Amino acid sequence: MPQGKLVCVGIGMTLGSHIGPLAKSHITQADVVFAGVSDSVVEAWLRTLHPDVRSLQPFYEAGKSRRLTYREMVEAMLAPVRAGQSVCGAFYGHPGVFAWAPHRAIALARSEGHEALMVPGVSAEDCLYADLGIDPGRVGCQHYEASQFMLYRRTIDSSAYLVLWQVGLAGDRSLTRTSTGPAYRQLLVELLLEHYPADHPVVIYRAPTLPVVAPRMDSVRLCELPAAPIDAEDTVVIAPVRPLEPRRAIRAQLAALDMTLVPGD
Repeated sequence: MPQGKLVCVGIGMTLGSHIGPLAKSHITQADVVFAGVSDSVVEAWLRTLHPDVRSLQPFYEAGKSRRLTYREMVEAMLAPVRAGQSVCGAFYGHPGVFAWAPHRAIALARSEGHEALMVPGVSAEDCLYADLGIDPGRVGCQHYEASQFMLYRRTIDSSAYLVLWQVGLAGDRSLTRTSTGPAYRQLLVELLLEHYPADHPVVIYRAPTLPVVAPRMDSVRLCELPAAPIDAEDTVVIAPVRPLEPRRAIRAQLAALDMTLVPGD
């Protein structure tokens, strides 16, 4: 069996602005490139880098489970790998963030004896920190996919930022919808009201994919979130509602250690 190669690269969020030289070189040097992007303009730009770019978008169909779509994407990318070709999958942002197909394709390729690797890219999370001026190291940051947050019990620390991804799909258990509606987001809000007041401000954020488009950064009250226009690409960011609580016992123990240790230990 000839050994093929699979590289899944991130092209960043904004067209042409975020792609790194390593990702670009894998695109240009591959035998075939698969485009995991939803914008025809981005696909056209990829075709300026390589003559054989194949879109993964046709695997999406109305009413079709995304689980099946992702499996078909994996098989499409692996077919030329199994034939001994060098394949590059080019995906928005970071290819390992909210992207099942690249992880699965790489794992399967490796299990079959092919070379496979992932090249990171600028993700929507990176853009969020930059656009909203958030330093996740200041008070901490929790990230959850919105439906997962609704379906499973999570421990929320309201002294840290809370980031909920894919809120436009909140509550979808079918994996066939492209969006859910206000009634689903109302259930999400009811969970959040256990930790935040109804008038607490939240930001609806969306990173731009084209340089001529500004990021979406709309501030609404938590109680207004169900009625707000939200797509699958939108993220909700909730700022802390209470200050950090000091661990006084640990602070006292650290102070005692500081008094007993020799400088440099």
